[in-house]
Amino acid sequence: MHELSDRVPGQAVITKLLDVREQDAERSLLGRFFGANPLSADSLPWYRGALGEMAVGRLLAALGPEWTVLHAVPVGTGNSDIDHVLIGPAGVFTLNTKNHSDQPVWVAGRTLMVAGQRTRHIPNAAHEAARAGKLLAAASGVPVNPTGVVVVIAPRSLTIKKKPDGAKVLTDRQLLRWLRGLPPALPADQVFRLVSAARAPRTWHRNPVPQGDPVELQHRFNSLRDVVERARRRRLLWVLAAFVGFFTVTVGNVFL
Repeated sequence: MHELSDRVPGQAVITKLLDVREQDAERSLLGRFFGANPLSADSLPWYRGALGEMAVGRLLAALGPEWTVLHAVPVGTGNSDIDHVLIGPAGVFTLNTKNHSDQPVWVAGRTLMVAGQRTRHIPNAAHEAARAGKLLAAASGVPVNPTGVVVVIAPRSLTIKKKPDGAKVLTDRQLLRWLRGLPPALPADQVFRLVSAARAPRTWHRNPVPQGDPVELQHRFNSLRDVVERARRRRLLWVLAAFVGFFTVTVGNVFL
């Protein structure tokens, strides 16, 4: 059984995305010609989720060696996972990444709304943190109270009307500055015991299953992302061509 430190950002979401993609209908020749999105309505949320977790993973890689970062940690008895677990001198943190790019986000107490739609992001993050604390304490013997964090990717705006209750809410741009500004909270021996426990799959999951090859998963995701980006660029070119054509006809009519 591999240690959890072998897992890559977004591993669980990428696995789910690739499974869902197998049910997606192939694009027609005409669809490929005009740059139709190869992602269906079912696979698109998983794709966006993977992009979000990978973006946060890149940020967390910039933390110093005193931090241990685990990604896509399977937890419980089913298919649930914690996006990122951080352990360091400042404490233990569970991060729940949400890709709400270019959407307005509003927070008050235990309520987080995205474009006017209520979510359960804050209660879910608080539950994850409490669950992680119990599991880590049982495995390490170190009483710990993790901080749950909701990381919102590239929102149009983040309005904190009232302090979040139960979890911290940060944008991806705020995350590293906040983490680096935290005071020490755990002695080195406790950090070591917590890290040793956290790396073991059985600390988190009753029946951990062998994980897929992270390198292969990343390769397959990167290949899909290339296809998605090529389709997006093709759509933009057709929009540009339509605009140029319209502009040419309009100007031509003016001078007739």
